[in-house]
Amino acid sequence: MTELQLRATLCEVGRRLWQRGLIGASEGNLSVRLNSKYLLCTPSGASKGHLKPNDLVVIDLKGNPVRDTDARPSSEIKLHLRCYQIRKDCQAVIHAHPQTATGFALAGEEIPDNLMPEAAIVLGSVATVPFAMPGTNEVPDLLEPLLPDHKTFLLSNHGAAVLGKDLWDAYNRMETLERVARIVLTARLIDAPLPMPTKAFDYFLAHALNGSLD
Repeated sequence: MTELQLRATLCEVGRRLWQRGLIGASEGNLSVRLNSKYLLCTPSGASKGHLKPNDLVVIDLKGNPVRDTDARPSSEIKLHLRCYQIRKDCQAVIHAHPQTATGFALAGEEIPDNLMPEAAIVLGSVATVPFAMPGTNEVPDLLEPLLPDHKTFLLSNHGAAVLGKDLWDAYNRMETLERVARIVLTARLIDAPLPMPTKAFDYFLAHALNGSLD
């Protein structure tokens, strides 16, 4: 995609996250690789549901804006930068606050990957990152050991983060995370959810390598 196309896509993804209630107010942050040196990201303090292409910020791989602008990236950009540093296959990162999935994170509950095909294939093993003070280097430092083998993360007391091979891949992963969390919660309210047969789970794992963005 050209930079103009990436700007339009990032704004559309932000709008959909907001419309689906995966973020609210000025929550959340999104980024995508422009090239090997620069990222395009959402500005701090803005509603991601009402962004315009010119609102977005181009930054280098240290988080510094590279063009003359009053806008600044969120302090959470540290999380994004570490993802790109460790995962060369990662082209997009989304941090959001999906309500049900964040409820799991608040309760210290995991979202199993053996209950639904979508969980095994789209999410992979969902890693829970211990609590860290938002906006500090503690967040990426605690995330880093989990990055090689995971693409979906619950951030304790702080929402969720996903990696993607592009913006739409990341968006679909975040939407799927919330949908799976809601279904698991519903099943638990009825009774203990039953896992897929081992044969089926092994099949899905074989066709979706854990951590791979392909």
